Amino acid sequence: MAKWVNDDVLDAALEEISTNCNLMIICNAEPATRAEALAFALADEPMAAADFTITNGDTSGRKLVIVEKPGVGIDVSDNATHIALIDATRLLYVTTCVLKALTMGEMVSIPSWKIELRDPT
Repeated sequence: MAKWVNDDVLDAALEEISTNCNLMIICNAEPATRAEALAFALADEPMAAADFTITNGDTSGRKLVIVEKPGVGIDVSDNATHIALIDATRLLYVTTCVLKALTMGEMVSIPSWKIELRDPT
């Protein structure tokens, strides 16, 4: 039996992030809550809807592309392991990042990255 989903359904999930995310955080551990994301923060960058683009997925489905954020100030020295997206009350999304040692007072660039939701198979 074939499976199918309308792009609007996938876009709705991605729009929940792009419409509500107001902060991207580089973390030193995987957060399970918004409070943990803030506690694990090494650096953070304000986010707005213009920082996100929804388009066709690379493989299938849809993807949310997050814009590059150059020159983000580092607040705490430690190893970056995760990136978290939060809004005023919720942890919206967490992903891993390339392990990188960050030093307080320096700057780091967060390259463009994506969240992809594939079509059902």
